[in-house]
Amino acid sequence: MPDILSEALALPGLWLLVCGALIAGIVRGFSGFGTAMIYLPIAAQVMPPIWAILSLVMLDVFGPMPIVPRALRQAHRSDLVLLLLGTICLLPVGLALLALMSGETYRYLVCILSLALVTCLALGLRYHGRLTPPLVGGIGALAGFSGGLSGVPGPPVILFYMASALPVAVVRANVLLYLFAFDFLLVGVLALRGDLVWLPVVIGLLLAVPSMIGNMIGAAIFNPDKAGIYRSVAYVVVASSAIMGLPVWGN
Repeated sequence: MPDILSEALALPGLWLLVCGALIAGIVRGFSGFGTAMIYLPIAAQVMPPIWAILSLVMLDVFGPMPIVPRALRQAHRSDLVLLLLGTICLLPVGLALLALMSGETYRYLVCILSLALVTCLALGLRYHGRLTPPLVGGIGALAGFSGGLSGVPGPPVILFYMASALPVAVVRANVLLYLFAFDFLLVGVLALRGDLVWLPVVIGLLLAVPSMIGNMIGAAIFNPDKAGIYRSVAYVVVASSAIMGLPVWGN
């Protein structure tokens, strides 16, 4: 373990990952989403795709822990169960396809997904029909496939929840808890596939510290009465991270 820790601390670009984890944590703290869409375009510049996702899982499990108890009190739990059941169905399929993808292709994929979500949210392109239980399960399945393929399960869930009539605090809690639970499912599937690698796990654990600090800062400054302002800030940060992460810049 000391050798792995030294290797993790010597990783080129570690400072970039620390900044990404901190900023992603702040946005997650006040919006309930954004960790993967901010962190992964940055991490993909430094690590192979599966390493980037593994490190994300580790920081994403511990980072939001300080705000999970409050989210549990505010959440709509029946929807969460349906989302997660759907996720289990297609998560392994997405991961199988990820294993066939090159690093450059992965960077394009995760950056374009993030930009597409921000564009849809900013333009108000959302589902306006009734969220029936089968539809919620289908959303979870789509999110599982997206999460396995790119490490970004949030877009389907976020787009549909933004169309719901639930209060802002409940939507924020449900999205946060879904993404939190997704990490555990992802680790389980990766373990079954034999894809767990210790170096990115240790890197992710180190990054959990700035991520946790960021989550606490974001939660402390969150004000439900100014939810629109927080969403706008989240959109700008996600879009900036995605644009800077595109391989066209040659980094």
